[in-house]
Amino acid sequence: KQLIELQEKLKQNQEIYEQEKINFTLKEKLIHQIETINKKLEKDEEIYQRYLDLYNLSSGKNEARVSLERYVLATYFEHMLLYANRIFKQLTQGRYQLIRKDEAEKGRKQQGLELDVFDQESGQLRGIKTLSGGESFKAALSLALGLSDVIQSYSGGVLVDTLFIDEGFGTLDAESREQAINTLVNLAGSNKLIGIISHVEELQERIDKKIIVEKGQDGSNIK
Repeated sequence: KQLIELQEKLKQNQEIYEQEKINFTLKEKLIHQIETINKKLEKDEEIYQRYLDLYNLSSGKNEARVSLERYVLATYFEHMLLYANRIFKQLTQGRYQLIRKDEAEKGRKQQGLELDVFDQESGQLRGIKTLSGGESFKAALSLALGLSDVIQSYSGGVLVDTLFIDEGFGTLDAESREQAINTLVNLAGSNKLIGIISHVEELQERIDKKIIVEKGQDGSNIK
């Protein structure tokens, strides 16, 4: 009787053993598959990290916070400032010079295209926002003219010979306005067409060729 019971128990244990053996084989195969996938993932992770680092570098997630696009633009910007500063120095009697800012500011996502001003009188750099209204107009005028020169120098056959300026002269004092007008007159004499939109009477007196807009009851008229 004991023998029969033991034989029955042995049979049950053998069935359990066979089932566990099958489970073991399946799990062993699964482990092998997982190891193969892990090895591939490790290789893919290296490639992914390489591309991620490259993306972060080129998109501006770097110490300088400058994207590849802005880095390229900054090169053109530096070139533009060479032209612009010639005019800006002339308009400010040699006092100011525009400088591209290199240092990253806190809280700013993108850097590389900001400006500072070097003041010859103090010998120090200061923010572009510290310029007065008249000085800001001179800086904007200088940058516009500098941009047109850069476009011509880079594009070869492209000729930028027309510039329109909308107001701004009213913010200048008499001396600064005279400097700005003389600069524009000299430019107009070098095969450039300079158009000024302004209400300043002094400009109307200085400029011979003009279109005057007059407001009337039936609308505006030009002459």
